[in-house]
Amino acid sequence: MSPRIVFHGENAACFSENFTSHVAGVGEVAVLPDVLSTETERRIYAEAEFIVGVKFDASLPTPKKLSLFHVPGAGYDAVDLSLLPDKTVVCNCFGHDPAIAEYVFAAMLSRHIPIQAADRKLRAGEWAYWSGALDRVHGEMSGKTVGLVGFGHIGKAIARRAKAFDMGVTVANRSRVEASDLVDRSFSLDELVQFWPTADFIVVSVPLTPSTRSIVDSAAFAVMKPDAVIFNVGRGPTIDEQALFDALRDKRIGGAVIDTWYDYPSANAPMKHPSSLPFHQLDNIVMTPHMSGWTNGTIRRRQRTIADNVNLRLEGGRCINVVRDEVRRS
Repeated sequence: MSPRIVFHGENAACFSENFTSHVAGVGEVAVLPDVLSTETERRIYAEAEFIVGVKFDASLPTPKKLSLFHVPGAGYDAVDLSLLPDKTVVCNCFGHDPAIAEYVFAAMLSRHIPIQAADRKLRAGEWAYWSGALDRVHGEMSGKTVGLVGFGHIGKAIARRAKAFDMGVTVANRSRVEASDLVDRSFSLDELVQFWPTADFIVVSVPLTPSTRSIVDSAAFAVMKPDAVIFNVGRGPTIDEQALFDALRDKRIGGAVIDTWYDYPSANAPMKHPSSLPFHQLDNIVMTPHMSGWTNGTIRRRQRTIADNVNLRLEGGRCINVVRDEVRRS
């Protein structure tokens, strides 16, 4: 008898440990590789009732008994919803917002408080940043403004932390966000030309859709503050690749912190630069490998969400974070 739950791929496998302790009566769990290279692996996949995975396309067997397809993250752009059986509910996970907000503030703080540089210099006997002279001052976060492109889970988590630092918060969102204790000013996505100049730090966290692809373009960089720093913790192509490179190369903005990219490793090319453009040669960008939300806390929270949804399907309940419900055809 085949396992009822399949964790497909390296990413999904991270959520499989002790999974059955959170669900009742589902038997063993199968962990399958990203590439299903044997008939046994393909059969197990095809007979699964619950699949956790980051992609689904025509190269994979159709799991005709599938009750729930669960993406173990927020993005589901690699899942072809039209190919899944009508009775399959598709869900995603969040739970990464605390980790990403901490990443954003770690990078912001590092630009203003040069602890590592001060440590390195003092070990060599140089008293850089020593108090008492104007040419040795460093910056602070208080009074700066963070601009949030998108006000979902991540945007709200960043806004809460920004207020703890006495920062201003402006938001650009598909629907205008009301001013509140967290938000000082709000703009719709039709008002981006007014939004870009408002912030010292701009954080892009919107999902990748046709309307958000290249939402940050050369026109946006042209009106940002000359010392603005842009972050991407959403999806790489939400910032136009060439426009970002040109703005950094020409020093039209203060810098960038980029965690989500344009080119990713594959089994055939595990070592590669994250863009065809030489971002790695620039000195005003911090480059990280899509790591901002990948913490033990994120894994724990997402595993709980996946388990809760499996239990809900088993009990006939309504799942949370539904991307696509059962399709009912007349």
